[in-house]
Amino acid sequence: MEFDAIVIGGGAAGLMCARVAGLRGKRVCVVEHANRCGKKILMSGGGRCNFTNTGTTPANFLSANPHFCKSALARFTPRDFLDLVEAHRIAWHEKELGQLFCDESSRQVVKMLLDECAAAGVRVETSCTVESVRAGEDGGFVLDTARGRMRAPSLVVATGGLSIPSMGATGFGYDLARRFGHAVLPTRAGLVPFTLSGKHLEHYAELAGVAFPVTARCGKARFDNALLITHRGLSGPSMLQVSSYWEPGRDLRLDLLPGKDAAAWLAERRAAQPNAELRTVLGDELPKRFAQRLCEVWFQSKPLKQYTHAEAAAIAAALADWPIVPSGTEGYRTAEVTLGGVDTDGLSSTTMESRLHEGLFFIGEVVDVTGWLGGYNFQWAWASGNAAGTAV
Repeated sequence: MEFDAIVIGGGAAGLMCARVAGLRGKRVCVVEHANRCGKKILMSGGGRCNFTNTGTTPANFLSANPHFCKSALARFTPRDFLDLVEAHRIAWHEKELGQLFCDESSRQVVKMLLDECAAAGVRVETSCTVESVRAGEDGGFVLDTARGRMRAPSLVVATGGLSIPSMGATGFGYDLARRFGHAVLPTRAGLVPFTLSGKHLEHYAELAGVAFPVTARCGKARFDNALLITHRGLSGPSMLQVSSYWEPGRDLRLDLLPGKDAAAWLAERRAAQPNAELRTVLGDELPKRFAQRLCEVWFQSKPLKQYTHAEAAAIAAALADWPIVPSGTEGYRTAEVTLGGVDTDGLSSTTMESRLHEGLFFIGEVVDVTGWLGGYNFQWAWASGNAAGTAV
């Protein structure tokens, strides 16, 4: 079977790339090893697909080369994808912080992409494993697949990362990159809940289900959003966001009273409610169960007027800079993305084409570009897929 381009991976990046190439008149085949395309799209956003973020900038991405993503993102914007969504009459809404979701179902986004591919003449093969890939003797690539041998002058690797292996994630794309001489930067789970152990877990475990807003900090990264206490540790948007910046041994801190000057707040409470117990006052700002636990384990609860100025200052300082000591994360099993991947130094930022092997492209999550939580990773998939689709 002869094609102009073969795309390995029928996820967000792969389908976008195939659509764009197909609209240019290219003969394209998408090879997907799972029984259907777009499985991660289907599960995203609680089944409603957080398909982009209107505030997307290069600053919302992590990479060894923070400039690499700029070209692709500039040439395919959130508005470009939204135009496609609206052309297919998919109702959508903005939830918070620029996050756009389908009103009904993420299935609509998968159907839209498959319909676009079909209209562009793209062939899609599901349940099709790739047994081998090699460079052709006369250039191009030869693939042996479950559907037979395929050839094409262009090969696009859109295989994703290692996150959520239960959905079929593998390291195939990284192995393929290495085979063609590309460096692969160390990978780890990103946008993932933290685990706690020992006394740290004991202090929080009974509070599973409690959620409240915090500011989470790791190095220069800081995120204002909700924290959720789980049976295993800490989750919620703020924790998922900061997890991409955290590594074992790094300092992780929380401001438990975001938007407030803890010292000024506590001084005001002491003046206004001198006879109120600390746990009562904290319970007005934090979930009562969490406030109670603070006073059981870390603070001695007594009427505010009984604290010395030094004691009150120490409590305020702790509330503003609360230490968290994770034992690790839940890993790829629940991670939304994979950090690291194919080194961007070996790729063109304009086309996503290999600098080492003509006609070879890498797009989406397999590349060392990882977005924040909130639709950014989908926007990278659309943008990098568009870049490769215009170049194959």
